[in-house]
Amino acid sequence: MTVLRLPRPAGGRDGVAPGPRTAALALPLLWATQRAAVACLPWIGRNDPKAADGAAVAALRHGLAGLPGRARVVIGEGEKDDAPMLYQGEVLGSGKGPACDLAVDPLEGTRLCARGEDGAVSVVAAAPPDALFATAGWYMEKLVVGPAAAGTVSLGRPVEENLEALAGGLGKPVRDLVVGVQDRPRHLDLIDRIRRAGAAVALFGDGDVMASLRVLLPGGDLDSLMGIGGAPEGVISACAVRLLGGDMQGRLAPQSDRERASINGEKAARPGVTLGLDDLVADGDCVFVATSVTGGSLLARPQAGPSGVRTASFVSTSEHPCLLVEGEMPAAGAG
Repeated sequence: MTVLRLPRPAGGRDGVAPGPRTAALALPLLWATQRAAVACLPWIGRNDPKAADGAAVAALRHGLAGLPGRARVVIGEGEKDDAPMLYQGEVLGSGKGPACDLAVDPLEGTRLCARGEDGAVSVVAAAPPDALFATAGWYMEKLVVGPAAAGTVSLGRPVEENLEALAGGLGKPVRDLVVGVQDRPRHLDLIDRIRRAGAAVALFGDGDVMASLRVLLPGGDLDSLMGIGGAPEGVISACAVRLLGGDMQGRLAPQSDRERASINGEKAARPGVTLGLDDLVADGDCVFVATSVTGGSLLARPQAGPSGVRTASFVSTSEHPCLLVEGEMPAAGAG
């Protein structure tokens, strides 16, 4: 296994002390996402998203079964995907080691994998018990910025004001800003307002966890992420945001009556309630792991070799926030 350490982001978040308890899970979590990524390879470009997702779920669950400690899934496949495995409340692990809560997306970018497009990953985040925001909601409005702009923006302000504040925090004019927005009809007005304010928009189809990393990592090509995406992905992204010293706000944005009913009674589901980073992940002793499935600008696509499959992963812990890891796993069906 090869570990390549990226520079530590400037302006790290205050109050994030090294956390050896949860950080000790980083390597087992990495092994689990690597296993899930390799299981997806036979399904890349086959136009069968359910088969690809099923392979990822089964492989990730198998990998997490041996996790040292007791791990409870609080963000999983859930009602949205009617998943029988990695559901909210499922308990995994050996029971011998630190307890943690998990937020998992065995295959973020299912359609990307099915279509053979860049950006699909297997991703897991872990935090101490009760530290992750567990919601039945499926969609969340998100605002993500990097370390240099932490504390400058708010979901309670108009887009135009946020762009001005973001530009000030980054020390560059609004016209030089690039904002990542998911390419969805619901974002037509947001896209228009960003462009009319003078900033550029980088549209992406799926995979807002990786889009968040494009905001957070040194040398990333996005200055902010805005818009409505998956709520589970929002909680997973929040772990990376916290570890990498950025800032994030979210608020649930139900897109159907069924979803509104599912979050009825949740305090954070009230109209206008904004969730800060501490609400989304309440403890800095967390872990974020993502392994590439189809490749992209941040992580290379897995490559088959004579002794296995070479994988590329990003790992972040409170002790080591920026690690690129190259590893080798047996091919799907082997070993």
